[in-house]
Amino acid sequence: MSDFNRTDFTNPSTFILLGIPGLEAAHIWISIPFCAMYAIAVLGNFTILFIVKREPGLHGPMFFFLCMLAVSDLVLSTSTLPKLLSIFWFNSREISFSACLTQMYFVHSFSGMESGILVAMAFDRFVAICHPLRYSTILTNSVVAKICLTVVLRSGILAIPYPLLARRWPYCRTNIIPHFYCGHISVVKLACADIRISSYYGLFDLLSVIGMDGFFIAVSYTQILRAIFRLPTKDARLKTFGTCISHLCAILALYIPDLFFSLMYRFGHNVPLHFLILITCVYHLFPPVLHPIIYGVRTKQIRGRLLQLFTHKKT
Repeated sequence: MSDFNRTDFTNPSTFILLGIPGLEAAHIWISIPFCAMYAIAVLGNFTILFIVKREPGLHGPMFFFLCMLAVSDLVLSTSTLPKLLSIFWFNSREISFSACLTQMYFVHSFSGMESGILVAMAFDRFVAICHPLRYSTILTNSVVAKICLTVVLRSGILAIPYPLLARRWPYCRTNIIPHFYCGHISVVKLACADIRISSYYGLFDLLSVIGMDGFFIAVSYTQILRAIFRLPTKDARLKTFGTCISHLCAILALYIPDLFFSLMYRFGHNVPLHFLILITCVYHLFPPVLHPIIYGVRTKQIRGRLLQLFTHKKT
């Protein structure tokens, strides 16, 4: 086992992840709810993928986007939580420099991808409500494939500078990361160089992705609400708006923890470090756990298929 306190080195081949500093004595107990949440996230998202694949009636644009969201949730949570649990259970704190950069890329790439998928789902709801008769002609398979490719390429390209910038800095202070995963800022803070370009790029990426995606979602829902309010009866308005509830809940499940996490890290200077890291853990698990629950409960087709599976098993 490496000496966690060594500091006299240059560009280490490994880093040491501390997990949740200050709460080492409670790591085993903390691992229980996080392990349960991770298991729910994996089971729930695989269930969504299984049901959509098995049910031909669900092979439409909205459910393709939902499958993308499920895959993104699986990759995002699996990029960080298994390592966290290995720290809690086996004291496995070491991570190689290349593995650290890979983890960094996957976390930032799939975080941005989730936001882009929610924009695609907002566009799907806009077309379904504002142009229902042209839905199948607007959202053709080729259009859906282009939207999916755009979302993947955007998030993948925007995440490339994170590991590239982290790799270029010289590291000569310490190889100890007071966190449970290799976040960009957590790593580059260990560099003995001026890292302002890394900080500026991280802020640019956050504001551009969240700002642009938030703008497109807001425009879509402005048009959706205008179309809903033009409907003749209250029942029709409620029924139509009800088709958006799942998507709105998914947006809140992603953006509220993200906003809270970002504000806490930038302005919560007096907040204990272990509390900030616990918030980060929740942020990485909250959307993957909630998304399949939201769509499983709120989407009639998925709920019906789930009930069929359970009733067949009972009989």
